[in-house]
Amino acid sequence: MSDVSVPRWDAVDIDALCEGVELIAFDLDNTLARSKKPMKDDMAKVFSILTSLIDVAVITGGKYALLQSQVVDRLTGTANRSRLHLMPTSGTRYYRWNGRRWALVFAHDLSDEERAKAKESLERNAREQGIWYSHAWGERIEDRGSQITFSALGQLAPIETKEAWDPTDEKKSRLARAVAAELPELDVRPGGASSVDISQRGFDKSFAVHELSGILGMEVGRIVFIGDRMEPGGNDYPAALAGTRAVKVTGPADTVRLCDEIIAGLSR
Repeated sequence: MSDVSVPRWDAVDIDALCEGVELIAFDLDNTLARSKKPMKDDMAKVFSILTSLIDVAVITGGKYALLQSQVVDRLTGTANRSRLHLMPTSGTRYYRWNGRRWALVFAHDLSDEERAKAKESLERNAREQGIWYSHAWGERIEDRGSQITFSALGQLAPIETKEAWDPTDEKKSRLARAVAAELPELDVRPGGASSVDISQRGFDKSFAVHELSGILGMEVGRIVFIGDRMEPGGNDYPAALAGTRAVKVTGPADTVRLCDEIIAGLSR
């Protein structure tokens, strides 16, 4: 498949972006919020307004509990939860509001054997590559059921430390290649700033947007996807390859400004 060029948020035609759009989808970390941190007030405000105007999805490599703390718990009174779609662990799980609670629609979990192999390969290769450090902030390998996630510095490492660890993605990509060679039946890919994710093959953000389009009865081309890792190899890039109207941001401040413009465009 040929590469696609993804425009920056400040270079898109907002009216063209909004014309005929049926769903706005977001990455989470460094798009809606900093890693592991809740959405700030300005983001919570515009995000909640969007759910009152159009269907909104969050597709993230993070676990469901993080979606709760970073997004759901920050919704304002204007939010329409019935129009919000939550897809943690790279879309291998899907939650909808049923009027009383967030209900699991589907889950594509790894088997016990697959999870064990993934954990063993991650630790062994990380040690061989010198990125299994003596000190870590929290868990290095987290079992999310449908996804195994390796965090080189630990799940709770300071944001600035994570972002400075592998700015060119070279370390994550090297580890992902080594593990993928040993686990050809699984999908191994660089995740966030300091992580590598493993799931069943074929489950990435391309899968997630295709699933949403089928469930909601809309064309993928009527989905806007906003993310910060939109370069080839980035974990948001598969959504662009899937045919969404992909837009690149560099952080939550960009996303707030883009959402303000989208709200205005949808309201015209």
